[in-house]
Amino acid sequence: MNTFQSILAKALSGALAKAGLPEAGELTQATDPRFGDYQTNVAFVLGKQRGENPRALAAKIVTHLDVTDISEPPSVAGAGFINFTLRSGAIEKQTLEMLQDERLGVQEAESPRCIVIDFGSPNVAKPMHVGHIRSTALGDSLARVAKFLGHEVIRDNHIGDWGTQFGMVIWGWKNLLDREALQRDPLAEIVRIYKETNERATSDPNIREACRQELVKLQAGHKENTDIWNECVALSMQDFERVYSLLDVRYDLQCGESFYNDQLPGVVDRLLKAGIAEISEGAVVVFFRDDPELADKPLIIRKRDGGFNYATTDVATIDYRVNELKADTIWYVVGAPQILHFKQIFAVARREGYAVDLRHVTFGSVLGEDRKLMKTRSGENVPLRELLDEACKRARKIVDEKNPDLSDEEKNDIAQKIGIGAVKYADLSQYRTTDYIFSWEKMLSLHGNTAPYLQNAYVRIRSIFRKADVAAPLSRGESRRQSAVATTLTLNEPAEINLAKRVCQFAEIVPQVLNGFRPNILANYLFELANSFHAFYEACPVLKSEEPARSSRLTLCELTGRVLQKGLELLGIKVPEKM
Repeated sequence: MNTFQSILAKALSGALAKAGLPEAGELTQATDPRFGDYQTNVAFVLGKQRGENPRALAAKIVTHLDVTDISEPPSVAGAGFINFTLRSGAIEKQTLEMLQDERLGVQEAESPRCIVIDFGSPNVAKPMHVGHIRSTALGDSLARVAKFLGHEVIRDNHIGDWGTQFGMVIWGWKNLLDREALQRDPLAEIVRIYKETNERATSDPNIREACRQELVKLQAGHKENTDIWNECVALSMQDFERVYSLLDVRYDLQCGESFYNDQLPGVVDRLLKAGIAEISEGAVVVFFRDDPELADKPLIIRKRDGGFNYATTDVATIDYRVNELKADTIWYVVGAPQILHFKQIFAVARREGYAVDLRHVTFGSVLGEDRKLMKTRSGENVPLRELLDEACKRARKIVDEKNPDLSDEEKNDIAQKIGIGAVKYADLSQYRTTDYIFSWEKMLSLHGNTAPYLQNAYVRIRSIFRKADVAAPLSRGESRRQSAVATTLTLNEPAEINLAKRVCQFAEIVPQVLNGFRPNILANYLFELANSFHAFYEACPVLKSEEPARSSRLTLCELTGRVLQKGLELLGIKVPEKM
């Protein structure tokens, strides 16, 4: 199913060829509806390139444009923009075609890829905190959209389960562990013994050395230390899974850093033999002397004491993802502080000849009301599980007020959809590199650009159909969805036309999410769609209108509901049937 944008773009391309002009500029949805529905700056761009008058070029292009099937005659405005206004008949036809399409008009990618998406990545022996919501929500949404567009997607949770901190954890486990506390809240007790050990090691060189020895024994495969490490990993994973279950996030792989340990010596040997790495002051280092940006930023892949580090592991990880998983694209959804690290790792991969498309998808921070990194009163990171539980509790209060007659089970289910959806949407509706202020009041509001506002639009649509069942009983064997589908559409009112046009844009918006990794484009589209629906709802009676307007408007409601549901699903957000 072709979109309006693709049909107009094809017509524009043909007009440029007929006019003897090269492809240039872009065709986009109009920024101001007063000038039409779509516009192109092609004449403006060509005018600057060729030193010609843009308006004259635009007029020339328009004479070759044949878009009578879907658009009123194109107009030229401003410095040379060409504007297109869709015909109501074309909108009606496109809306009906979209209604019959299970994919809601969204075409699969012409060249599907195998994409590994590295996101989430919490550290063992530490609880997930509010900062993890950005990588987790963003990575999950990108995975959902990529999958929907037909790509093969492998979701990889690169767990931080190895490193120097485990020397302290193991020493604390042997000397400070409270078994009862471990049973009550495993991760909290592991964090406690780590912190206390760290404090003691800071002031006592004997304890510091003892921790180092525990780490050496772990790395050498000492049974007791390995058993402690395995238990820490298992307890941490249980805690992570509870959070992922609340968030409705799943992974195909959860390969921790330890998974690559056996491969690290081979990585170093290979880079040395290839001349990519060299020995410098006892360490094995990759220098980027021919790269102006990295020339003074060498990458250590084996330390002087023979130990490996994150860089070595990340090189091994690329090997595995390309050679074993057969990935041709890898996205790392990791915070901006790691920009330099990934530039170095990607440069090493290119030197090794890997043709894989490597992208570092950065994101901003979650801030508190004081515009500083969100912390607890004691200065600690806010645990993510506690934050999500609080979101559900606050949402439950809203449900109690709006629908007190529901059962507790229904209220809890709705509250979880609203609370978790609110947290995710507050994150995903922002441009990913922007810091944002975490505000309960704003994100749980039923007004404005929030998940509850969008969910409420869906609930209102479902309410219309429940009322329709009472007002006009369905004939035997007819489903609720079938009852809403009209074979023809009649769009006369401006609010009807505007809603139909907005619905049809869904297929144009979804593919754009992966261009720059911007779920906020989809979030903002859904907000505009909900606004258009509410305007339609106020201006155009649905159930009280006469035929054929009644069936036509029910069809618009049905399609709007499906788009809202699918769009929110691509953001990882569920919709309730009631609120």
